[in-house]
Amino acid sequence: MACTTTFTSSSFSLKLRNSNLNNDKSNCFQFQKSFVSLNNPCFLAERIISNRHSVSRSQSIFNGFKCFVQKSEPSVSVDSCNDAEESVVVLVVGGGGREHALCHALKRSPSCDAVFCAPGNAGISSSEDATCISDLDIFDSSAVIAFCRQWGVRLVVVGPEAPLVSGLANNLVGAGIPTFGPSSEAAALEGSKNFMKSLCDKYNIPTAKYKTFTDPSAAKEYILEQGAPIVIKADGLAAGKGVIVAMTLEEAYEAVDLMLVKNVFGSAGCCVIVEEFLEGEEASFFALVDGENAIPLESAQDHKRVGDGDTGPNTGGMGAYSPAPILTKELQSIVMESIILPTVEGMSAEGCKFVGVLFAGLMIEKKSGLPKLIEYNVRFGDPECQVLMVRLESDLAQVLLAACRGELTGVTLDWSPGSAMVVVMASKGYPGSYEKGTVIQNLEESELVAPSVKIFHAGTALDSDGNFIATGGRVLGVTATGKDLAEAQDRAYQAVEEINWPGGFYRRDIGWRALPLKQFARER
Repeated sequence: MACTTTFTSSSFSLKLRNSNLNNDKSNCFQFQKSFVSLNNPCFLAERIISNRHSVSRSQSIFNGFKCFVQKSEPSVSVDSCNDAEESVVVLVVGGGGREHALCHALKRSPSCDAVFCAPGNAGISSSEDATCISDLDIFDSSAVIAFCRQWGVRLVVVGPEAPLVSGLANNLVGAGIPTFGPSSEAAALEGSKNFMKSLCDKYNIPTAKYKTFTDPSAAKEYILEQGAPIVIKADGLAAGKGVIVAMTLEEAYEAVDLMLVKNVFGSAGCCVIVEEFLEGEEASFFALVDGENAIPLESAQDHKRVGDGDTGPNTGGMGAYSPAPILTKELQSIVMESIILPTVEGMSAEGCKFVGVLFAGLMIEKKSGLPKLIEYNVRFGDPECQVLMVRLESDLAQVLLAACRGELTGVTLDWSPGSAMVVVMASKGYPGSYEKGTVIQNLEESELVAPSVKIFHAGTALDSDGNFIATGGRVLGVTATGKDLAEAQDRAYQAVEEINWPGGFYRRDIGWRALPLKQFARER
């Protein structure tokens, strides 16, 4: 009997016009040559991988510039046409708030039979959203593969960027295990800002004007020509600390010295991008990608600054909400057509097919009202993932499997009406130094104060008395849904205020860009 898909058509599906380029790896090398030759010893000094299974934890992203195309493994078959009869065991890799949210959504998936999380955390385990495997080394591909085979795992979802950059997805796919997450070669979109910028140049993707430097004197000359404010970025992964917005020339020169002279970011800062300062409003845009096709997720917007009113240093994110009013349907269409789809097509044409989630950090320019790409992440954002996952109504396991198989054409996603908000609770002192081991109480009571409250754990453990303690900077993501953003906000803050944690703090104005000022009359 012929089977028919239950998914409806999507206007954002992409079918490559040049399908003959899909497996042409020589194009990838030609592209690499075009920007590696920018007098950039940072690239030339690195060894090119000759075998995808040789990727190790210590190797940098530049080892991955020999691009391999992820191939589906025919021996692993899942019948996507009959979701109701299929049982899928899933392994989520990671242990933060993003991974907790993914586990929560996968547990709700009708076709998901069981969820493992490695290493997970105390909150994931206590909430029974997944079975945590704390002793599984996620950088040891052989150990992960052995675990998957032992427990019948048919889908691996890789949360953080580090295992992706180190090649975990390469090795899992090579072993015939469907894996949602890009290869180390495709992860260069996040692992090397110069790679991303060069792709933008070649495929006419709107982004800020820039130049790349390895010589500090040349960088400073360019900065003097351009003036301030200006943005200095370390090329590689720097744990979210490698971007400095310099408001004065002196700050810009200091940032260059920090990276190229003092080497504070190690190999990640051996070359820097000096970038035009864009004025406008930042927004987050997410799309699922199967190598050739892309479908958008709902809109979301986070708050990067540590203090109320978007003041103080940048963080990994102090809260988020969905949907984001600034990302209108019209603007989302522009982002898909001008940024996401050209990126997917370009990566495929270069022989570096991207499979996973593309997280585009955007600047909606104040003057033009049009989006420009600030940066790419190759995984779900945190805390945006939390508000997206509580709103998702589709079977996440089946959607991610479709992406792994290259079958996103025609897939659409169902979202709950209304809005969601997450307020991040962090250890006092974050993003600077902070104390670990402070006790957190009343978490169960907090989840009961209002309907639809869910607390996602990002950095918690249990002490010898069974109390939750803080082990990280960002520790909890207190999330709530509501009929609109105002109700979601009210419920989230009710839950936050129920939590007894003297060692923590939170912003009191999450959502301020989207809500009237009267919503922020909370007493401190």
